[in-house]
Amino acid sequence: MLDELIMFLLCFFLVLIIYEIFIVRRAKQNKNKYPMEVKYLITRYHLNMNKVDYFQLLQIVALVSSFDISFIVSVVMILDFYLWQIIAVLALVIPVIFVSYHFVGMFYRKRGMTKNA
Repeated sequence: MLDELIMFLLCFFLVLIIYEIFIVRRAKQNKNKYPMEVKYLITRYHLNMNKVDYFQLLQIVALVSSFDISFIVSVVMILDFYLWQIIAVLALVIPVIFVSYHFVGMFYRKRGMTKNA
């Protein structure tokens, strides 16, 4: 149990650092071009970017994406057989991403930062 927790935390912080360096820093430099995750939130949940703090949104996206990847890696590493690991990744990626970004969209909707709020 402790090994899985350590693996989760190491993966989380490694992915978070990489995400901060390559995605968030690049998005901060070019404010007119949104990352794919932000485009999804704008399209699906009608985020009003005039109300949203863009840099806070980038940090939330980095945390959520890091959590998603770490969660999937932790679940997959429990399995022993390589083929089952691949099947688990394929089965988990899309639902985990949609559920986590649904929570982010609901967070911003509850705070009144959508166009219809």
